[in-house]
Amino acid sequence: MPTLFSSYRLGALTLPNRVVMAPMTRVRAAAGGLATPSMAAYYAQRATAGLIVSEGVQPSVIGQSNPGTPGLHTDEQVASWRPVTEAVHVNGGRIFAQIMHGGRVSHPATTGCRPVGPSAVPAVGEVFTPAGRQPAPVPRALAADEVPEHVRSYADAARRAVDAGFDGVELHGANGYLISQFLSSNANLRTDRYGGGITGRIRFAVEAAAATADAVGAHRTGIRLSPGGGFWGVEETDAAGLNTALLTELARLDLAYVHLEATAVEDVLRGLRTAWPGPLIMNPVLPLGPRQAGPDEARHWLGLGADLISFGRAFIANPDLVERLRTGLPLAPVDESTYFMGGDAGYLTYPAYRYGAGDPVSVPA
Repeated sequence: MPTLFSSYRLGALTLPNRVVMAPMTRVRAAAGGLATPSMAAYYAQRATAGLIVSEGVQPSVIGQSNPGTPGLHTDEQVASWRPVTEAVHVNGGRIFAQIMHGGRVSHPATTGCRPVGPSAVPAVGEVFTPAGRQPAPVPRALAADEVPEHVRSYADAARRAVDAGFDGVELHGANGYLISQFLSSNANLRTDRYGGGITGRIRFAVEAAAATADAVGAHRTGIRLSPGGGFWGVEETDAAGLNTALLTELARLDLAYVHLEATAVEDVLRGLRTAWPGPLIMNPVLPLGPRQAGPDEARHWLGLGADLISFGRAFIANPDLVERLRTGLPLAPVDESTYFMGGDAGYLTYPAYRYGAGDPVSVPA
């Protein structure tokens, strides 16, 4: 069985280890959705990961979910990302951009636009705005002839990502955002070709992935999914059947990878591993759940057929996470109050481990 520290061939990339830095929203972008020097330093600090997946990057103005997040829909944004990708590459790393269209999980106070979704059904809960949390508004249901424009937005952002120096892109199809909304049985009430049964509800995800693969190459295109996840109030009737059908269609595209979150019971996830013949990244614990992923969870999923393991919160406070996992060093705790506060505190202020007498040298994983 491979270990976390075995190399892996992913598309055209050779990863030196199987540790993936999961995408995490940190809301540190400058006005206009521009990447910053601090973001370059943040990702460069974590370049020992086999692969970094960036925070969610909006593909359009209307696709922005949270204030303070970066974009990939203007020339200025592309230029701002180049120092970030260069810093990662200079430090020996590889980085994909996660393309995230928020859909209904947005607010006019953030974008100046009424959010859109597959149907006029609001998200459950409060969304972030420049003035603080506010109830999620009722989105405008996309007309049938508008849907292709939003499909193309993923491909257009992917082209810009490659121009900005990213090694590839990951479509955010998880956690209740636009692709996830189309997959949902309660956020998507459409009766046209993009709704109804499973075949209709997976169509948007498949078309977005196909358009992106056509734009930048399938070897540069991944997708993240949260089977059965209830984020922002989405539901998936028959999550196993829905996601099996989706993976069957995505397999025809020969994508670089699928990135699954542990949002369903293990039997369902194991079945999806069988349905997906390509490279699998597994996020082995529930996102924002009570546990953080560690070496035990990584070994478990490598044994179940995952190829790569993604770690989220552990990477925030441990820029040298790969070395800590390799040598059995303790993980630093994260200050949750700094997740979204902006500035460099809790962003660039976590140091690498300071060795002392009696520290372990190595540990199997």
